[in-house]
Amino acid sequence: MFTSTFRGGIHPPQMKITAGVPFENLSIPHLCRIPMQQHTGKPAIPVVEKDQFVKEGELIGKADGLFSANVHASIPGRVTDIGFYPTPYSEKGLCVVIEAEGSFSSDSFSEKKDISSFSAEEIKEKVASAGIVGMGGAAFPTFVKLNPPSDKKIDTLIINAAECEPYLAVDDMLCRNYAEEIIAGCTLLMKSVSVDKCVIGIEDNKKNAYKALKNAVSSDKRISVKKMKTKYPQGSEKQLIETLAGRQVPSGKLPMDAGVIVQNVGTAFAVYQAVCFGKPLIERFITVTGSIVKKPGNYKIKIGSLISDIIEECGGLTEEPAKVLLGGPMCGFPLPSTDYPVIKGTNGVLFLSKKEAGNDDFYPCIRCGNCVHICPCGLMPYELGNAVEKGKTDFYQSLSPLDCMLCGSCAYVCPSKRPLTHFIKIAQQYVRSKK
Repeated sequence: MFTSTFRGGIHPPQMKITAGVPFENLSIPHLCRIPMQQHTGKPAIPVVEKDQFVKEGELIGKADGLFSANVHASIPGRVTDIGFYPTPYSEKGLCVVIEAEGSFSSDSFSEKKDISSFSAEEIKEKVASAGIVGMGGAAFPTFVKLNPPSDKKIDTLIINAAECEPYLAVDDMLCRNYAEEIIAGCTLLMKSVSVDKCVIGIEDNKKNAYKALKNAVSSDKRISVKKMKTKYPQGSEKQLIETLAGRQVPSGKLPMDAGVIVQNVGTAFAVYQAVCFGKPLIERFITVTGSIVKKPGNYKIKIGSLISDIIEECGGLTEEPAKVLLGGPMCGFPLPSTDYPVIKGTNGVLFLSKKEAGNDDFYPCIRCGNCVHICPCGLMPYELGNAVEKGKTDFYQSLSPLDCMLCGSCAYVCPSKRPLTHFIKIAQQYVRSKK
């Protein structure tokens, strides 16, 4: 039986061509370019020097205050440069470049600890030390989420296993292969914020993942696994909360204001690895996909691996891509080249052909109302788009652009192919600049 669902939403083609494709480890890269900015907040501060040899998992960037995250060496080797390179966060982001040298130790993070012995504070300390951030894309420092203000009463932990974005299948495969570890991560997260209720939400098109999670939680009555209707953007925080908890996050507020903390299923897995094995966030699973990829699949990669190296490992492409995206087609971040590193929040790399990408031509709004009907946030996207085009900056605030989560649903249904998400992002930037 399905729970209630959120208003609006769309049903784009799933294109889950890597669903069911087993995880595969890519070769150790000869070079990793590791950004100090891989998270929401301030960049980490480098704590290594050029020509220094570093071990796998060694701290190379220290968190700069609360809203920041530690960064670690994903490969052993020599620091060949500390300089500015293109990253998903900036065209000139500070990076530590490491050339592989020496041997990888399979025993580095193999000693398993008894997780039941850790206190809430010890769990949070290990999460912070490991540099864990949200693995679903937003990359908010997990330690911050686990420390809500004292006046925010949290009673529910929600784990996001929806993976509603087309093409991506990495969370699906993570649940199929590591269900017990994910549940262990859930128990650690629950303990860290002192709650006794956890709900894992997963779309109904992931039958094998749902079954694996249900089997793994059979003995823990505090944790439930709920099927949700397959609908985009089901995996958004506010929509998850509405669907699974029957609550709405007030405009301009955060999930904690509704008594909820939301974590991605990949984050729960990373927390388990950090607490149980002392393993920092130096690698992750991603989906590499698209009709022009010769060997699409789900791969374990080292943080800082270059996309150019990854696609070579996947057999290359059958044609020049029209678009390269970090993430899926709806919310993915477009890249001008493959000379970019994979970072902690990267859940996929998508290569689109010219036919898939379409063209960038758009036409005037015909006021059909499609965007209003499907908007999960209850906004008026066409009015925001028109206001941006006409430069009516004094009108932006009244249309609540900051409530938009930039899911792309409005642009998807627009018969005039208007780039409404892009327009709304411009409005958001303007409103924030005036605060």
